Amino acid sequence: MADLISALRLKHRMRIEYRRSSEEQASSLVVDPYGIVAKSGRWYLIADEQGTGRLFSLERLSAFEALDTPVVLRPDETLHSVWATLKERTESPGRLSVIAHLRKSRLDLARRILGTRIREVSCGESEWCTVVIHYPDIESVRQLLQFGNHIEVLAPAAAARERICQLAQDVVERHSAPAQ
Repeated sequence: MADLISALRLKHRMRIEYRRSSEEQASSLVVDPYGIVAKSGRWYLIADEQGTGRLFSLERLSAFEALDTPVVLRPDETLHSVWATLKERTESPGRLSVIAHLRKSRLDLARRILGTRIREVSCGESEWCTVVIHYPDIESVRQLLQFGNHIEVLAPAAAARERICQLAQDVVERHSAPAQ
């Protein structure tokens, strides 16, 4: 990290080798860095990539080099302002509301895993609670698969239930044949 901090002090564009979480191989990117921040025990490089603010986890940053070109930052933006925007975006409740039944015995675990994504909880006399979970998109419902038979997604039926069903069928098919 000391080498990265030294490179950031140059206030030059950087070429980074970065592996996105959904990819196996790192890609080479040219970024305009603002600085680094720590969040929840992890360090992130805050930088513009093609004029858009991005978070780059230092855990997935395999290499970097300062280029000869001075950094080009957006007017009136600072590390603090870009970080605030990115933090809001990553912590925002999302645009998709998923309604599910969750076993009461798994509510504490769900609160730890889902955090602020849980927007409402109502528990009655039965062993089930109704929870409302906010996600940025339909693909994010895959996170709920880890609750197995302790959760039932109720709505949106045409989107969330169908995606959970597709993912579960894929898991069943993958595990029905002997391991190779």
